[in-house]
Amino acid sequence: MKSVVAILLSLALGATAFAQTGSAAQEMVITRAGTQASVKGPEQNFTGSVRVDPLFAAHSPSTTSGGAVTFEPGARSAWHTHPAGQVLIVTSGVGRVQQWGGRIQEIRAGDVVWTPPGVKHWHGAAPTTAVTHIAVQDDAGGKNVEWLEKVSDEQYAK
Repeated sequence: MKSVVAILLSLALGATAFAQTGSAAQEMVITRAGTQASVKGPEQNFTGSVRVDPLFAAHSPSTTSGGAVTFEPGARSAWHTHPAGQVLIVTSGVGRVQQWGGRIQEIRAGDVVWTPPGVKHWHGAAPTTAVTHIAVQDDAGGKNVEWLEKVSDEQYAK
């Protein structure tokens, strides 16, 4: 799975470079750390303290975008789906993921999670430990996520 993630990131970055140069003669494009502002995860989509750091936007012809998301202990996303799926690359800490109807699974730094298109799920931090992951997803029909209801405290505690 890690090789799939490497290929996805390589393709996304290559497509971004092509889109930004507008020609087949590609040049490297460097987005400097700290040049894109962090944003607080919106309350309607997250429970607890969540920070989103944009990494790269989709640039035609690529539809792939990515960001680093940090969840403080106990924080989590609402239930949601991705029309083209999503890859999470856990970079630090301990977290949780759950697919609708499945059991909660622990994730740790170095783990890679693939969520297929349309699968209802949530992800976030463990109760006592923060987690950071890189989220990579594609747009489908101009959309990369559909937010649903919040994960209740009871669902999170199971």
